[in-house]
Amino acid sequence: MTAPSPIESEVLTASAGIRHGFFTREGGVSSGAYATLNCGLGSGDDPQMVRENRRRAMAVFGLGGVALVTAHQIHSPTALVVETPWPLDARPQVDGLVTRRPGIALGVLAADCTPVLFAAPDSAVVGAAHAGWRGALGGILEATVDAMVGLGADRKLIRAAIGPTIAQASYEVGPEFPAPFLARNPSDSAFFAPSARAGHFMFDLPGYVASRLGALSLGAVDQLAYDTYTEPTRFFSYRRNTHEGIKDYGRGLSAIALI
Repeated sequence: MTAPSPIESEVLTASAGIRHGFFTREGGVSSGAYATLNCGLGSGDDPQMVRENRRRAMAVFGLGGVALVTAHQIHSPTALVVETPWPLDARPQVDGLVTRRPGIALGVLAADCTPVLFAAPDSAVVGAAHAGWRGALGGILEATVDAMVGLGADRKLIRAAIGPTIAQASYEVGPEFPAPFLARNPSDSAFFAPSARAGHFMFDLPGYVASRLGALSLGAVDQLAYDTYTEPTRFFSYRRNTHEGIKDYGRGLSAIALI
């Protein structure tokens, strides 16, 4: 049976005592639209299958399934310090997680939105953020970094990795979409290219996330070039399933832990 084999970032693998991974959809036990490593408790998948998938992912880190902490993600700009794992049915509504506790794996779930993992190895602080367009615009990346700094991390030594996400060539948006971005910063027009449809645009979500991270004066930012929409055997995609008339979708896990 295939085991999960997560994608890693070079800027995070250089951090001693830290394990991380952007898991693909391979190596789990779910089937159908959720095949196979669906780690999203909010999906319509069998909860027992999801728990087994989460356990398998954590086995890659050498941790038990209960070590994995995820939130009820709501596209917010809110980050939370994690001191101890919480029950699966009591997940807080936040989109950023940080900790300095060894043995806790911080996880974010995505199916086109952008997962970002953070590490400050010198101060033994890690973080994870779920950055859809609304969360990125609202400040979830800055909130996660601020929470890490609050735990003692040096901002200039924090390393960040942008995981698999929907690419600009796959992300068409409507005519109203750019307005809140341009209201915040007119130079954000650089992240919108004309679409083949009149009045529509192609939005560069990973580029926008990289830009917001770049403004934070971090130690390093790595952007992994994977398009979740165009690789159906490797990644879950909300937009791809929607276009194919599939009502639900699996969620891919990205996680980081102090070991």
